[in-house]
Amino acid sequence: MELSRATTNKTCMAYVLLLLGLIISGLDISGAQSVGVCYGLNGAGLPAASEVVELYKRNGITRMRIYDPNPATLNALRGSNIELIVDVFKAKLQGLTNDAAAANWVQTNLRAYSPDVKFRYIAVGNEVRPGDPEAKFVLPAMKSIQNAVSSANLGDQIKVSTAIDTTLLGDSSPPSDGVFSAAASPYITPIVKFLAEKGAPLLANVYPYFSYTESRGVIDLGYALFTSPKVVVIDKNGKGYKNLFDAQVDSLYSALEKAGAPGLKVVVSESGWPSEGDQAATTDNARTYYRNLIGHVKGGTPKRPQGPIETYLFAMFDENKKDGAAVEKHFGLFFPNKQPKYQLSFS
Repeated sequence: MELSRATTNKTCMAYVLLLLGLIISGLDISGAQSVGVCYGLNGAGLPAASEVVELYKRNGITRMRIYDPNPATLNALRGSNIELIVDVFKAKLQGLTNDAAAANWVQTNLRAYSPDVKFRYIAVGNEVRPGDPEAKFVLPAMKSIQNAVSSANLGDQIKVSTAIDTTLLGDSSPPSDGVFSAAASPYITPIVKFLAEKGAPLLANVYPYFSYTESRGVIDLGYALFTSPKVVVIDKNGKGYKNLFDAQVDSLYSALEKAGAPGLKVVVSESGWPSEGDQAATTDNARTYYRNLIGHVKGGTPKRPQGPIETYLFAMFDENKKDGAAVEKHFGLFFPNKQPKYQLSFS
């Protein structure tokens, strides 16, 4: 029987769609999903780790950061396909400068769970500053853990880094003037050169909220919340900035260039906005920040327009057991009963 031209066209189109479906299903799309969420345990009445992992999966959150290699969390993550940053506590840095201790740490906390748990980065210290007594142990611990990761045949999967904050910058405005401070440079420059040598990114905690509040009215709220309708800062290189997040990230890139690591990637290992504890810490502002941040990091920055920007929202839950200012306790996206504080789409 002779088929009509319309029937033939439909058959061809169906075949093409089938082929496209097969091709797409075979692609690894994890790289396109840039947003993760940090999972801290300093809150009262938090759900069991297994329930938290299910909450991540239910909301399409494909990346997580934890601040301690907690066995309950690691076991719950088995088979989840959630990519993971795992931290090394500041207090453990000195001990992990020893190669045998580092090898034991990697065996106990990584090798015992891999490949069922998809480790992505190890953050060797979080926001260690040059004046901290632990600062001298960060790079030696990174090197020991890197050697242990390589010996465990995990080097292709896991990158070893450390998480800094933007207080290490001296000048940061305009972004092209970004440079590490004179006090921070002797500490951070050898670290970034090590990262560049190993092909690992620098992890950075970026908080427009704190810059906004500390500016005492100099920084516009819309610039901090991604709601400015026009360019606020024009850099000397002609690049325009409509939001503070981009300006802070690009200041880090400028500082890395001056430190001799122009090709180093920045991963935003924390960013968030509190919902209580300060005049600017409101539910509306926090919702606006998180919603706009999630949408924004699908692209790049003026200095590095090739996106997405790998970013981890801080944090999954409020942490009312935390020390410090009241705002530190109110960065959560979900309540302990697993209900969302804000209506957000993570994927």
